[in-house]
Amino acid sequence: MRLTLPLSRTLLATAVGLGVTAAGLGAVPAAAAPAPLPSAGYTGSAAEAKANQAFFEAVIKSVAEKRAANPLAASVTVVYNASSAPTFSAQIARSASIWNSSVSNVKLQSGSNADFRYYEGNDSRGSYASTNGHGGGYIFLDYAQNRQYDSTRVTAHETGHVLGLPDHYSGPCSELMSGGGPGTSCTNPNPNAAERSRVNQLWANGFAKALDKALSKADAR
Repeated sequence: MRLTLPLSRTLLATAVGLGVTAAGLGAVPAAAAPAPLPSAGYTGSAAEAKANQAFFEAVIKSVAEKRAANPLAASVTVVYNASSAPTFSAQIARSASIWNSSVSNVKLQSGSNADFRYYEGNDSRGSYASTNGHGGGYIFLDYAQNRQYDSTRVTAHETGHVLGLPDHYSGPCSELMSGGGPGTSCTNPNPNAAERSRVNQLWANGFAKALDKALSKADAR
């Protein structure tokens, strides 16, 4: 989740995030060079919106392909691996718990056969969600940003991108996907009613479409 910062991208990586200043670059999958800080009132860009959607689609495709052999399972589970972000293990577990108690059509679960991963380090872009364009996704958690902003809110916001939600910087603190827009005093880590409803809708409809595609691909083999 980028709180306030627009992002440049390479052809092989697409990222979106929170956007605050940090020093250095963490050892994570290759991503784009830092972008300049935005002017006051920055509300996102079409490129960032496209990146959010690409990350969600990468995750949902991964889930669908793994479940194609068992399409009648009662619930959709998205598996994450947080082993590369040990500093934020408590915040990651908390954000998963928040989302699992907020929505009914999808659940987050820690495991090794992951649909996406968490990483940590230093990055001048702050924290962000990214897809490499090859079906893999990850969330990067920046040290400096997590000291400046409430860390559980940062993590829950980035996890919201996994579930299909875009940034909405101009929203109030009560809106999780407003990210850093409301400022560092905002510590709310919970999605509001509209965000919860949107995630449930996406995973009821979007997942069904992805699963249909995965099953069709399996039948064609």
